[in-house]
Amino acid sequence: MVPIRWTLTIAALALGGLAAVDVHHGPAGRDREAKKAEIQAQLPATLEKSPTPAPVLANAKDTETATGSCPKDMVEVEGDYCPAPEQICDEFISEKRDRCERFRTKVRCIGKPEAKHFCVDRYEYPNEAGRRPTVSVSWDQARDVCANEGKRLCGAEEWTLACEGPERKPYPFGYSRDATACNFDKPYIMPDNFAYDDPQTRAAEVARVSQSEPSGSRSQCVSDYGVYDMTGNVDEWVTNEHGSPQGPEFQSGLKGGYWGPVRNRCRPMTTDHNHWHHGYQIGFRCCKDIDGANAVPPVSGTGEANGQPGANAWSRPEAVEPSRS
Repeated sequence: MVPIRWTLTIAALALGGLAAVDVHHGPAGRDREAKKAEIQAQLPATLEKSPTPAPVLANAKDTETATGSCPKDMVEVEGDYCPAPEQICDEFISEKRDRCERFRTKVRCIGKPEAKHFCVDRYEYPNEAGRRPTVSVSWDQARDVCANEGKRLCGAEEWTLACEGPERKPYPFGYSRDATACNFDKPYIMPDNFAYDDPQTRAAEVARVSQSEPSGSRSQCVSDYGVYDMTGNVDEWVTNEHGSPQGPEFQSGLKGGYWGPVRNRCRPMTTDHNHWHHGYQIGFRCCKDIDGANAVPPVSGTGEANGQPGANAWSRPEAVEPSRS
């Protein structure tokens, strides 16, 4: 584990992916659209603003929620979350037994399923087909950006259900690992942690090591509910319902894995990163309650109020494997 070093400058935020967003104490009268435009203007040009033609997504799932209970850019998910599905791997890829080549196609639910009904962004933030996802975002920032758009971070269980689908598939596309279906298993590029840690060189370092792809580029990387890129591409922040701000199993969880050779399945979650951690491979997507309440799971002890660096503090990612999702 590389020692963690904190960078406490606002300039670090502006170059790291998203500038600090204070949605609670903004100027009076600033509307949501103006705030969203301000956030978009601060995204790094090396990734998020690169012009990329939007792919043609002919899948019928892309339009089925347009007249449903969710906004057009979100997908309605209604189903039973299984706390412990019996997903049995018949063939592992690596000696660590963290990547499975082939699962059995029959999945039995152990425990009592829990009914869930919610909306989830169709793509990783900024939730637009053809745009590469935003990265280098802390959990605190992701939470605030979602709140500013009238949404919230997805709960880990919600995210898992949206990925596994009604059949509780280990991968959103099925039971066998397929690096052509989703963006993962690309050769690892060793990051320069000092370049990433320096606000002046961070954007260039992110551009050098990033192997993310525009959202929706892979038509097979979609769950049965119609949600794209849930495994691979970038790691996604979620709210770990069973964690805490202090850890060691943190409330700030990461799901899905990124483009590298990591677990990249629906079920696993990385829970050892605190809420102000960020990395060149970390992004997010938002969820929303069907009834419009948008209740966010309680978050206590975060930021300076807990004697810890808040949204203006950044931690260096691990050198060898930034995420084990």
